[in-house]
Amino acid sequence: MPATPTAPPPALRPYLTARHELLWDEADAFAEEHIAPRVARMEAAPGRVERKVADLMAARGWFAVTVPAAFGGLGAGHVAKTVLVHRVACMSAAAAAVLQATLIPVGGLLHFATYEQKGRWLPQVADGSLLVSIAVTEPRAGGHIGGIETTAERAGNQWVITGSKVHIGNSHLAGAHLVVARTAEAGVSTSQALTAFMVESDRPGLSVSDHRPGLGLHGFSAGRLDLDHVRVPEDNVVGEIGQGLSVAQSSSILYGRPNLAALSLGIHEAVVATTTARLKARARYRGALSDLPVLRDRIGDMEARLRAGRILAYQSVHLLDQGLPCDADLINAKYLGHQWAMKSTQDAMELHGAHALDRDYVLQRLWRDIQHTYPPAGTGEVQRIRLADAAFDEDHIQWSELLAAEAAWARPDPTAA
Repeated sequence: MPATPTAPPPALRPYLTARHELLWDEADAFAEEHIAPRVARMEAAPGRVERKVADLMAARGWFAVTVPAAFGGLGAGHVAKTVLVHRVACMSAAAAAVLQATLIPVGGLLHFATYEQKGRWLPQVADGSLLVSIAVTEPRAGGHIGGIETTAERAGNQWVITGSKVHIGNSHLAGAHLVVARTAEAGVSTSQALTAFMVESDRPGLSVSDHRPGLGLHGFSAGRLDLDHVRVPEDNVVGEIGQGLSVAQSSSILYGRPNLAALSLGIHEAVVATTTARLKARARYRGALSDLPVLRDRIGDMEARLRAGRILAYQSVHLLDQGLPCDADLINAKYLGHQWAMKSTQDAMELHGAHALDRDYVLQRLWRDIQHTYPPAGTGEVQRIRLADAAFDEDHIQWSELLAAEAAWARPDPTAA
């Protein structure tokens, strides 16, 4: 695959500090050295979970990029998180998916865990000894949080959890899962009926189904958890009883959506780079395909979408790092980031002609991978409904604003080098 630009484009300079640029360079160098040699193997063996890349990223502390230094993390914030996911995704969306999937439950712990719980779990995330997943989606309810059927019942000073979760990112790598379960009887409002629990992967009764490869993101696991009367102590409740909806929603909006915007952006950049390199190298009519006005018109559209998606992805997390209300911006970055990358990928498939259908050609992988940024953290329909709420001034909860004050201690220093 053609090399993507290694220097941040000028349009991103307002959002990047010197520290961000160092992370940009580090991520590019890491992707070139450690991910590029593994991509072909990951594609050739889609039934295999890629563990080594996860270990290497963990060793760099990237899973704790938003975790404060007090707990061993980088304390670098959301723009830094976007830089890492974006740059890794330029080389491998699967590797970037491993990174972003753990960052979502880490966000839930940052905002809702007690200080003692943070001290128990976050240093392990920071030193790479613990990966975590977030387990919300279910076989029957899908992503409809109000339809969650997994139950948690109190038994003395323990909770007993029973149910199933599906499409759980890093299901086969995680040492613990942030599980959202129903703790109230039927009829209780969803806003008070759910609770979040940390469930260690070695607890009796917890099983992870064999890895089944998806359409794309080969090497990344998004599998099924079954919980059969799994017992966890009271101390594993994250947040208050009945606060599970808040844990799930805030993690999705503040972490899941911008993470997926960054993932789409990395794929988008790889698509444009692959296509322009192909058109420049392909001889036609005493020149190259890139000389043809009809093809340049298509490339112009792709470049316009890419530039717009890049600004949306970085501006939204810049606002988040500043503690400003930006829920709708994060939602929009995910929604349009996927939509634009999907359109450019389809255009690229057409511009490559029959060559795009060659099994081992990179574009097939990019086309398959971009499909995976549509459903998580809410489909396009869900995003449009939330954007309509914002248009009618009916988005009553602003998680970016509500959690800004308590997250101020973790906000990155804009002057840090």
